[in-house]
Amino acid sequence: MNIEEQFGLEHLLFKERKCRICGVTKDLIDGFYLIRKNRGMFPSSYSYECKECTKKRIIKNRKIDTGSWEYPDW
Repeated sequence: MNIEEQFGLEHLLFKERKCRICGVTKDLIDGFYLIRKNRGMFPSSYSYECKECTKKRIIKNRKIDTGSWEYPDW
């Protein structure tokens, strides 16, 4: 019994991942950001948060510019 016959390459490489925020299953390469670029194309190199949820989080947590700061008048 050969191990190579039991497992195919598709079992070792994940092609889809479920977002931990919205719960939608998306394509790993197109739907998630690569966060560890020096690790290659391993599934562990990709984020667990999809691109859309990441964008929403960044916009939501962005500091609001109130415009109240003025240059000191010396």
